[in-house]
Amino acid sequence: MPVEVHLVTPEREVWVGEAHQLTARGVDGDVGILAGHAPLLVQLAIGPLYILREGQPELAVVVDGGFMHVASRDGVTRVDVMATHAELASEIDLEAARRRLAAAQERAGTAAELEIAKATARIGLRG
Repeated sequence: MPVEVHLVTPEREVWVGEAHQLTARGVDGDVGILAGHAPLLVQLAIGPLYILREGQPELAVVVDGGFMHVASRDGVTRVDVMATHAELASEIDLEAARRRLAAAQERAGTAAELEIAKATARIGLRG
């Protein structure tokens, strides 16, 4: 029996279909879902979500937080993934992601340097 998967964000329906298995990264660790899974609500972390489909390549998605709800009714397991943001692997602009990473690391470095300077000034003043 397949698992019904509905992956949505506030902006769009990212993917809907049937899967054999779904694996996601929750804030407390990874969780795998198969048909017949017990009801569950998981807070998602930033990370990968993998959808395994019978006889098809694995579908990889990156999600930026959100929730995953699992419910089984009348023998049908449904997984609703409500993500803050999600992109299929095929949609990811790798160069843009690398630029965003470098910019974020630069900002983090500058912010850390400012905090070091502030703390040093305070320590120097108080002796």
